[in-house]
Amino acid sequence: MMQTELLTKNRNIATIGEEITPEQGAEFVNNYRKAHPNDVKAYIIGKDILTQILAQPGCAGIHFYNAVNEFGQKTLVYVGLDQDGKEMVNYTVVTANAEIKKEKGIVADRSIPTPGGGDIFGDDGWFYID
Repeated sequence: MMQTELLTKNRNIATIGEEITPEQGAEFVNNYRKAHPNDVKAYIIGKDILTQILAQPGCAGIHFYNAVNEFGQKTLVYVGLDQDGKEMVNYTVVTANAEIKKEKGIVADRSIPTPGGGDIFGDDGWFYID
């Protein structure tokens, strides 16, 4: 909790993250792979679930967790964050009838691990960094 407070204090959650160059991306990924050669290389997550999470009222970002699923496979679990950095497992809405109601937030998984070596996409196909 303290780390989350330090990371998000006086910070707009929606603005966290920035574009980097493909070369920086390749360098960062290669650094990780050298340090963790037997780890999962990457995951694919579809646009639809990310859009659903971000479309929740008050959602300002997404928190990704390393996890192990029911099959013993490494995966990611992801959940929306509000502007205060709180996970949106539940959130409050006001209905058309002016009723205050709790809604269940989206907690997601089922990303697909990316096999093989290259997973930074370049102009002419996969940009291999091995």
